[in-house]
Amino acid sequence: MTSVQTTSIPAADTTANPRYKVTFPRVLRSEWSKFLSLRSSWITLALAVLATVVIGMVAAYRYDPVHADQHDAVALSLDGITLAQLVVGVLGVLATAGEYTTGMIRSTFAAVPHRLPVLWSKCLIYFGVVFVVGAAGAVASFLAGAGFLSGKPIALTLSDAGVLRCLFGAALYLALVAVLGAGLGMLVRSAAGGICLLVGALMLMPVFLDLLPSNWKTDVTPYLPANAGQSVFTLHTDSTMLSPGTGLLVLLGWVTAVLVGAAYRVKHSDS
Repeated sequence: MTSVQTTSIPAADTTANPRYKVTFPRVLRSEWSKFLSLRSSWITLALAVLATVVIGMVAAYRYDPVHADQHDAVALSLDGITLAQLVVGVLGVLATAGEYTTGMIRSTFAAVPHRLPVLWSKCLIYFGVVFVVGAAGAVASFLAGAGFLSGKPIALTLSDAGVLRCLFGAALYLALVAVLGAGLGMLVRSAAGGICLLVGALMLMPVFLDLLPSNWKTDVTPYLPANAGQSVFTLHTDSTMLSPGTGLLVLLGWVTAVLVGAAYRVKHSDS
């Protein structure tokens, strides 16, 4: 009599080695962890707030109604946006181009083979963080300068028409500049190249427009990124500026164009 011995094959232990899917929320959480771990990000954001508040306070303190160029308290309090935009723009460039410089981008794309969620996650994080920080800086600068302007003709309060729109418009502008920087960094994959393009787009393009005929210059100047963005946080626009809504749409068009180029290169070029 023979006996038949059967051996059972153990079922695969799925709990010991669970399969994790690469989803957008998980990519977003990964990029958020990177952002939190970088001390330089917080230092740069603090510099942006400091520039906004200190320059706004100094402008309000030195306000002279006889020789002043600014005609309302909002414009004075947002004098520091010119410097803050460069700070947050460079932060955006370094957020993307920095990974190419260190070689970390290869590990990032190995973990996220579809690649594009990495770009969208970085842009979303830097947009949200810079908007919150920019809004805090703009409101703090306005409130700090209000003490120096109390009793003067240009003095305003937060409840006056258009003031909150301008302060949060400045925060929105800074957030979009940070996204613009992130797109440029991913597009050229070089921190130095991205920063040069950012400075050129925000500050040097008006200089080059001087080479154009005067009627062309008048038609083109309002549509430059910085000028279109400025109309978003200007209380009283003149005939040379776009309306706040049109300016925001033009600025969004610039940012979208850069992101489309960055997304194409991320998807089709080797890292």
